[in-house]
Amino acid sequence: MESQRVFEQGPIRPPSEAFSLLLRVTRNCPWNRCTFCSIYKRKKFSLRPVEDIIHDIDTIFRFVSYLQEDQGVPGRRPGNLSPAEEEAFHAARNWLSGGMESIFLQDADSLVIRPEQLVKVLRHIKMRFPRVERITSYARSDSVARISDANLGELAAAGLNRIHIGMETASDKILGMINKGVTKDIHIKAGLKAKNAGIELSEYVLTGIGGREFSQEHAIETADALNRINPDFIRFRTLHIPDSVKLFDSPEGCSYQWSPDLVLAKEILLLLEQLENITSCVKSDHMYNLFQEIDGTLPHDKERLLEVLRTFIGMDPGRRALFQVGKRAGYFLRLGDMESAERMAHVEGICRKSGITADNVDLQIHEMLQEQMRRGMPS
Repeated sequence: MESQRVFEQGPIRPPSEAFSLLLRVTRNCPWNRCTFCSIYKRKKFSLRPVEDIIHDIDTIFRFVSYLQEDQGVPGRRPGNLSPAEEEAFHAARNWLSGGMESIFLQDADSLVIRPEQLVKVLRHIKMRFPRVERITSYARSDSVARISDANLGELAAAGLNRIHIGMETASDKILGMINKGVTKDIHIKAGLKAKNAGIELSEYVLTGIGGREFSQEHAIETADALNRINPDFIRFRTLHIPDSVKLFDSPEGCSYQWSPDLVLAKEILLLLEQLENITSCVKSDHMYNLFQEIDGTLPHDKERLLEVLRTFIGMDPGRRALFQVGKRAGYFLRLGDMESAERMAHVEGICRKSGITADNVDLQIHEMLQEQMRRGMPS
């Protein structure tokens, strides 16, 4: 019944979808066994009925129409809204203020539903909002790999413009140890199928996922897969997990050891050095990444991106520690920000007050991140 349908939105989205309307297609994650991810733990996966998704689209359409008609009356709003309608009204208002250009399908893998059902949803979106420029979704590689080329083409024709895939790594050894549920070959197959269907592809690389022991293997194997796929976007994320989480035990008996920033910098450098003959846009577009200035298009910007990492690696350890602290404290965004005497003075003061030195900076930062995670703060 209509009254039983409740507007829903899921918990997360990519940073690049900050201005998108969030439209929940599935609840939680169909795999939910990756050792590094806690977002959907202890939550049951389910498919939302297509009728409920269409109801959400129509609800947003109704509120957007209302807001567009009454733009001359600031603060005006419908009366007697239920809590779910209140959420939908806020979503519509925020989307309208952001330009109504894009829609992000939630949760962890919208492509796990039957293609004909997703086509129905996409067509309804386009019917209600014909000017929407981009419709995107998270997807697992194994889900994309199982979809026929013909069905992927239908999804693209119906309006699915971009897929975000969490590659994390293309090392079969690490993929097995973190229980990702896919292989390097599946990553490559899925990426090529999405590209061949004319769907933009964002591949996420999780720096630090191999720990110190497998950092180089992670970089080399992942770069090889990316070279074969040539995704539209390569996006870096930095792994942060509580020390209480057992990420993996390797076949050789090595347990996971978190990587200090210098190891991570060398890992990203090695990966970027290995990227050849592709035209991907490379981004480190998360505020908690140390190197947010890694932002450019291959091959044109490759040397500039490499120079960022080489500069950091080649710094005096004391100066390198200042950047590590200053970036986390919000005083630095780029290495060049260290040229500001005022900002440097603030960061030097933080280090003196907290007893941070080149010798203990990585441990201090690691403990700070652990405390943030214990408090439930983003890391």
